[in-house]
Amino acid sequence: MNTQDRASVTPVQIHADHGPQKRLGNWTTARAFQVRARHAQVTIDLRSPQILAGDIELDLDLDHSTVTLLVADDASIDHWDLAWTGRDKVKQTYHPSPAGPGRRIRLTGQVRHGEVRVHSGGIAQLSVIASRDYLADARRAHAGGGTPTLDDPACGA
Repeated sequence: MNTQDRASVTPVQIHADHGPQKRLGNWTTARAFQVRARHAQVTIDLRSPQILAGDIELDLDLDHSTVTLLVADDASIDHWDLAWTGRDKVKQTYHPSPAGPGRRIRLTGQVRHGEVRVHSGGIAQLSVIASRDYLADARRAHAGGGTPTLDDPACGA
């Protein structure tokens, strides 16, 4: 099994406990993620063209937490297998209807008193631009004579 196959099989683990965790830009090639969060905020950027082709799976275990997914405009969210306890929900910002089917993002696991927010398009870019990581990326790009890539990961590919 080569390295790329292993990256798609082994889930990327993201753990947040009483604080924020952000994974922005071109940070992974994996399609499987395990997110464990307790009283935390997690932001995961899934817009990167480096993520391998196919469906993306997120196994969630959230307790009083919020997960924000930054996705492409044509992505579809499947949260049928997500178990809810309490007043929980999946909130999606405006999704323009694409001409063709995009990538499917499948959510599984359990959410206890939390929510999943899905941002696409300009809202996803604004979510990134309002972060400290973007400021550092902009400073790095300015010093090197380039452009920041966190707000649109497709530009840095």
